[in-house]
Amino acid sequence: MSKIITLPKIEDPRGNLSVIQGNTIPFKINRVYFLYDVPSGAERGGHAHKNQQEFIIAVSGSFEVVLHNGTEEKVYHLFKPNEGLYVPVNTWRELRNFSSGSVCLVVSSDEFDESDYIRDFNDFTNYLK
Repeated sequence: MSKIITLPKIEDPRGNLSVIQGNTIPFKINRVYFLYDVPSGAERGGHAHKNQQEFIIAVSGSFEVVLHNGTEEKVYHLFKPNEGLYVPVNTWRELRNFSSGSVCLVVSSDEFDESDYIRDFNDFTNYLK
């Protein structure tokens, strides 16, 4: 089940710090990547994973994450660098409405494997049956 997870926030007059470690998220980290310089109006994602779990954070700026579990859709607006969205397996995801200068950090349970991706929504709904 997808959910917003608030990260520990260490406040300091010199700047705040948040950490992802140990049991902060519900999986072991095997890959980290980030999206940036996303053009106005562009969308990212548009796929699901069979085995990979993800944790998505707006480390700068904001954007929306649209999740679909095969029966219902939910939209999350990410804009706090100390909050992230846990995305479980078998969940269709789309990222849209990126603000100027936004940076999307994705922490993943697995290394890249093209065979884990479902890139067509109809294939995704059929896979879930």
